[in-house]
Amino acid sequence: MSFTIRPGKKEDVSAILTLINELAVFEKLPNEVELTENDLIKDGFTNNPKFKTFVAEENNTIIGMALFYERYSTWKGKTVHLEDLMVTQSKRGIGAGKALYSAVLKYAHEQGCKRVAWDVLDWNTNAINFYKSTGAKVLPDWRVVHMNEQNLDTFINENF
Repeated sequence: MSFTIRPGKKEDVSAILTLINELAVFEKLPNEVELTENDLIKDGFTNNPKFKTFVAEENNTIIGMALFYERYSTWKGKTVHLEDLMVTQSKRGIGAGKALYSAVLKYAHEQGCKRVAWDVLDWNTNAINFYKSTGAKVLPDWRVVHMNEQNLDTFINENF
């Protein structure tokens, strides 16, 4: 292995944001990222972090990251949500994605979590096939639901 996996640090935020933006382009939503480096620092690298990260590093360069957080299921209890798993395009295929994925699963197992959940785009067959090969189940009956900030504001203003 030419890379190492380690927990993300505050000093990695610029590289993490670069990977988030690269992922947005890959997912065909290049203008959706609103986060700043300061947001990531405030939300992930202060006393009460809202998320955790693992990074893949090769020759002192961050080539991949996994961003995740703990949540609670009313059916299962303590769970982990894997928000994003990303390896820069030029470094795909060297095992960094699997190593990051494995690090998140190991973390969840060590924390006694009952489930790890994440979303995958229906056209991302490489990812779907990879996840299935590891024993993950892709749930075809469930749909992801989002309410954006503008619609949230509208709902609140109309109802409260």
